[in-house]
Amino acid sequence: MLTNFGIGTLVLIAAISGRALAASARRGGYVPLVADFFGDEDTRALAERHVRLDTSIARGMVADELFAALETLASAQRPAGTVCGTGFEDRPELLARVSERWGLLGNSAETVARVKDPLAFAALCSECEIPHPQTSLRPPADPRSWLAKRRGGAGGTHITFVSDSKHNGGVDYFQRRVDGTPVSALLLADGRRGMVLGFSAQWSAPSPPHRFRYGGAVRPAVLTPKLAEAVTGAVERLIAAVPLVGLNSVDFLIDGDTFWLLEINPRPGATLDIFEPADHSLFALHVDAIRGSLPERVPVLSGAAASATVYAPNDIASMPAIDWPEWAADRQNAGTSVSAGEPVCTVLAQANEPAAAKALAEQRVTAMLAKLVPRQP
Repeated sequence: MLTNFGIGTLVLIAAISGRALAASARRGGYVPLVADFFGDEDTRALAERHVRLDTSIARGMVADELFAALETLASAQRPAGTVCGTGFEDRPELLARVSERWGLLGNSAETVARVKDPLAFAALCSECEIPHPQTSLRPPADPRSWLAKRRGGAGGTHITFVSDSKHNGGVDYFQRRVDGTPVSALLLADGRRGMVLGFSAQWSAPSPPHRFRYGGAVRPAVLTPKLAEAVTGAVERLIAAVPLVGLNSVDFLIDGDTFWLLEINPRPGATLDIFEPADHSLFALHVDAIRGSLPERVPVLSGAAASATVYAPNDIASMPAIDWPEWAADRQNAGTSVSAGEPVCTVLAQANEPAAAKALAEQRVTAMLAKLVPRQP
């Protein structure tokens, strides 16, 4: 049961990376207790208490380790509930156990299981009359123009061309490839109603094994009024069909005035930083929506904002002590080891227009990489 909300309320946060949720929680007057895989410098500064999960990110959330961490965090005082970020999409059974033990501030395990089941989600799109790429659990006879995806995957590293993938029956599913620009709608819902808070455009940062790896996002996405209305209508039909609560995102591919809905991410996601209002907290809006209260209007956001992930260009045996710029977040601790391709930090940028914000974010990625690559004598 979720009770005792107000300024100073303790909340548990569990995610692959908990920094953005913890920052927004602090802005909203909440006191975050965080379990994540990184334990970054700024995450630890934001968290009242923190436990680092030692299992590899590739393996994902492990029940015994997760619950031991949450027990440690909650041992001194009972928190009001748990916000689960990225890392639970493919294991709703963990969400069910979290809900029973500490209360869940987010979508139910049943809702997550439904929207992350590829065939059930395809059927939902059909029922809601929303364009969705053809989906199959069986490898296609002709692999051209098909992608292989892992159920509940995130960050793009779970996506491959069928010809490049090693299939594993119930783990992989297959989706016909469609062309377009990746666009995401951030939505807030209370289980019956909802609102679109804004649109962002994504780009990739491909590496040899991961051609679709997430690179960054910029808001607002540039959509024609007609297309924005059509996509918003699709989101509203989804909200009417599925009892979504709190912050969620819906991923599309946009091609001219045509769109395809790819998936629902039933939790707060990677665009929290760029949608955080200057005078409010997305975390607080998330909690309020779960408790049945939506804002009267969409929070006003000025200008444009972008964020991008900096990946290690090579193995780093020991992170150097970096004089972090104020626009860097998710700051790896000095002395930690980072494998090639793992995140080192996130860079943030603001500008008057989306193109300028994206360009600035990309410049800052380059600047951070220069700090990591040893200078040639």
